[in-house]
Amino acid sequence: MSAKNNQKLKLLHVMDILTAETDPDHGLTMPEILERLQEQGISSERKSIYADIEALREFGWDIRKLPTQPVSYALVERDFEISQLTLLIDAVQSSRFLSEGSSRALVKSIKHMASKHEQKLLNKQVHVHGRPKTQAQSDFVTVDKLQQAIARKCKVSFHYFKYNADKKRVARKGGASHVVTPINLTYSDGNYYLVAYSDTDEQIRNYRVDRMDHIALSDQAAQHNKAICSYNPDDVGKCAFSMYDGERITATLYVNADVMNVIIDRFGTDVLAVPIEGGAAARVTVAVKESPVFYGWLATLGTNVVIENPVSLRKSYNAWLTGIVDLYQQD
Repeated sequence: MSAKNNQKLKLLHVMDILTAETDPDHGLTMPEILERLQEQGISSERKSIYADIEALREFGWDIRKLPTQPVSYALVERDFEISQLTLLIDAVQSSRFLSEGSSRALVKSIKHMASKHEQKLLNKQVHVHGRPKTQAQSDFVTVDKLQQAIARKCKVSFHYFKYNADKKRVARKGGASHVVTPINLTYSDGNYYLVAYSDTDEQIRNYRVDRMDHIALSDQAAQHNKAICSYNPDDVGKCAFSMYDGERITATLYVNADVMNVIIDRFGTDVLAVPIEGGAAARVTVAVKESPVFYGWLATLGTNVVIENPVSLRKSYNAWLTGIVDLYQQD
């Protein structure tokens, strides 16, 4: 590269050096900046660097002099604070949807938004049980294809599989493609789900994205109907357990005050609750999707939460519990 071109790129190199090596607690002196540029094959003078820094300030970069001896310069404000980057990395590392390789790659990209000094604070690892070591296709490519289908308002086709007793993947529907209208992507319990309308079932279904294969955008336009238009992800998220499909039911629960925090965590602070028995308990009204997952959650609360209504839900829960007890009472 010619010396002339190097000089044209000098401003970009100054910007890159300050981004990579400085933060509110660490700056670079003018001789250090000149040295870094020299390593890139660019010779410069102090006066020129002062002009570059001023140009970056005018562009909106918060470059300041730090009170050091000698004076040093630093980029003190970035798009993300270190605490925000920490939260992003925690979220990425806690995701069971991402394979180990994809997680490492994404964390590496996030770290590049911090200085080399701050990156040391981000060197931590959250262990996730059940994370796949590899996946058939890139996690990012999979999600991107589904997002494209939603944006283009077209249907998407894919193969859907489950695991058999030998831990082998077995395609559902005999290996035939599922063709559905994608509605949105939902993240729940560490996994991505595609919420989509199935023409075959004539209802909205949830599909685990990591159990989808051969994903492709279809030439068919997305379906448009009342079920899709009325779908509210926030409303559904409050009543569904682990994205498990089931009949939606409005239930009244007797809740011991000792476990109200669990109810709030699950249904939110706006849940309808009426204190009873002098505040020792509450009568809570919630919308839930009847499913084994809901029953399992209810069972963990023991006698602290009791289904009062509807009677049909109460009986179904009793039958579910009885079936388990009967199984363990067999010789």
